[in-house]
Amino acid sequence: MAIDRTVRSLTSLNGASSSRVLNLLAIGLAQAENEGHRKAPLFESPVINNSIILKHRLRADEIDMFPVRRVLATKVIIPFERKDLRVGGQSLFVGQQGFEALLREVGNYADDSGMKRDLDVLRMIDSVPSLDPFLLREHLRGNDINPDSTYFEISTADQQRMHDYAAVEISRLTAMASGKVGGAHSASTGRMVSALLSSEVNEKLEPLRATLNLNPEEFCEGVFSWRGFIYYKWSLGEFWPNLIRALKDLKAIRPTGKVNSEQIAFLNASKEAIIRGARDNSNAVRKVIDVYDNAYASLIERQDPRTFREFLLSAPTLFLEIGEKMGAMSHVTSFWQYRFPPGAPKTADADELTTIFQDFTRSFGLDALVNA
Repeated sequence: MAIDRTVRSLTSLNGASSSRVLNLLAIGLAQAENEGHRKAPLFESPVINNSIILKHRLRADEIDMFPVRRVLATKVIIPFERKDLRVGGQSLFVGQQGFEALLREVGNYADDSGMKRDLDVLRMIDSVPSLDPFLLREHLRGNDINPDSTYFEISTADQQRMHDYAAVEISRLTAMASGKVGGAHSASTGRMVSALLSSEVNEKLEPLRATLNLNPEEFCEGVFSWRGFIYYKWSLGEFWPNLIRALKDLKAIRPTGKVNSEQIAFLNASKEAIIRGARDNSNAVRKVIDVYDNAYASLIERQDPRTFREFLLSAPTLFLEIGEKMGAMSHVTSFWQYRFPPGAPKTADADELTTIFQDFTRSFGLDALVNA
């Protein structure tokens, strides 16, 4: 495996998952005394179960490591020292040449069954466009992989950035419950937001559990669902302006150097497909969010908890759809900003643009249409 210093830049990462990083090392340290976490690991290999997994934009010297040309890959980083990430680590990519042999070497597997399970899980993770915890959990559950819920918490950094947004969402509920504006109402909103975002399903949320008439197990699932929809609404607002800018740039960009007629046809068709894919994904996501908004309105405006209760219990099945569509849009946005930052020339040769557009159309599930 390659020596990887990328891990140094993750020393300030606190907590668990974001759309780009799954920090299993941080999760393991935080849950060291949690018996449920130990009994239901994400990976059989303790080495892999204490790694850092991230969606990585491939550099020019990494593209040839794969049998199929791609621009985004799933990287697994094994830190040299768990308590000192400044030392660095080793890394491998899911699906790179010789991947299975590398995984067997680093995973220290006692038998083939553990190796096969971890290989399957890594391929599942590689197949999703992002590492957001809600999409990831439902994708794994759909394939009968059920690790402990502690693997699917929102990172501390995202919790902090989401807090004000979530407070506005939750304030409607606490205002209804208290009949007050400001003061005690604001304080109760802050307590509920902190509990909801940090996965603390405890006495702070007990009044809500009673209102929704859910047993403790159902309520844990319901809180996870509610947290997910707040996360997706917040995320959509966060990256939407940058996505619009990226699509405008994408539509206007022209390849440099020699370009043949087939490349021109492909690039033009890809532009239309990518813009259409972003529009269709956005519309689909907003429709699902509207379902959530209507269910929440039934609780707040009509003071009828039944619709919201039923929505929360069925919501996880929606995470696959909304998570994959959000992941595709987020990928286009983040990669375009990375490759063509503000102020930089919006130029690339035909081969590079072809690779980028193939990746984007594949994210939207439109590559077969473009290549037909």
